[in-house]
Formats: sequence, C-alpha cells, structure tokens
Amino acid sequence: MERKRMQIFYSGRVQGVGFRYTAKSVAAGFDVTGFVRNLPDGRVELVAEGAKEELEAFRQAIRDAGMAGFIRDEQVIWSEPEGGFRGFQIVF
Repeated sequence: MERKRMQIFYSGRVQGVGFRYTAKSVAAGFDVTGFVRNLPDGRVELVAEGAKEELEAFRQAIRDAGMAGFIRDEQVIWSEPEGGFRGFQIVF
C-alpha cells in the first residue's frame, strides 16, 4: 500500500459554512491523518496522508457530505508523505 500526501486548497464559499468541522467528521471514517485550516485569503487548506485510494475516497466524501455546493475550485497537490501527524485535526 503506497502512502501519499494530498494537499488541497479549496476556494469558493468555504469559510463560515462548517467546512472544517465536516472534514474532521468525515476523516473519522477513513484511515487518514492530517489537518484542515482556514487561510487568511478565504480559502481552506486540507493536508492528509494515507493510501492514495483512501485519500481520493476521503476527498470525494467531503463533497458528498454536503460541501460540494460551497466549493468553486480545488487545487490538489500530491507528494510523498512526511509523517508526523497524529489523527486528523482542525488547526487554527
């Protein structure tokens, strides 16, 4: 099982709509670690590590959990995992 790191920058109406809380709740159903946070420019950054298939399913599950209508764009960057995460958290 190849582990990857997925970094997503979400834009649209993604702050003030429960996006971070939804991402954290959805993450509980997947074998992923990482974080989600608001950015000063109005975007939301999500970083997660796990098996690539698991990460892709997690990404889709966030949209399916009611967030798709708030997302205008997703910029996804794949890289090698760096480790160091414990669980999946909202960071401020």
